[in-house]
Amino acid sequence: MVDPRMVTDPVEPPYASSNSALRRILAEAWDHLWPWSRSGFQQQRALQAAGLALAMAASVVWVLAAMGHLNAGAIIGWWFGWSVFEILIRLGSKPYVKEGPWWGKHYRHANLMDMICYVGFKNLLIGAVLFLGLKSAGLLIV
Repeated sequence: MVDPRMVTDPVEPPYASSNSALRRILAEAWDHLWPWSRSGFQQQRALQAAGLALAMAASVVWVLAAMGHLNAGAIIGWWFGWSVFEILIRLGSKPYVKEGPWWGKHYRHANLMDMICYVGFKNLLIGAVLFLGLKSAGLLIV
């Protein structure tokens, strides 16, 4: 028997119904990298504006890191701060997570723990790729 507390309403992002695999993959990549939505901008203007400013600041931090002007601790701190903020943004803008295998098309509403896990794991992978890329290029002060 299924626990009714564990069942959540299904959600369908705008790109999920596309029949083109390439279009859906590109849209999903954009969805992972860009936490804001049009409806989210309308609902949370102050939080969204602060988020855009923080996103620009985080981008500047990665550029400074690539130029060799920041140490690893500063980069990790910025990335953690961005992740916490992204959780808040996504809960208001894109409050869904994928249900089932990564290649599937099933989504559901996310609760706080779902979003913490999703953003944490996604940003851990992105941060690791960026960190290792800077380190292997000799641009990171450790």
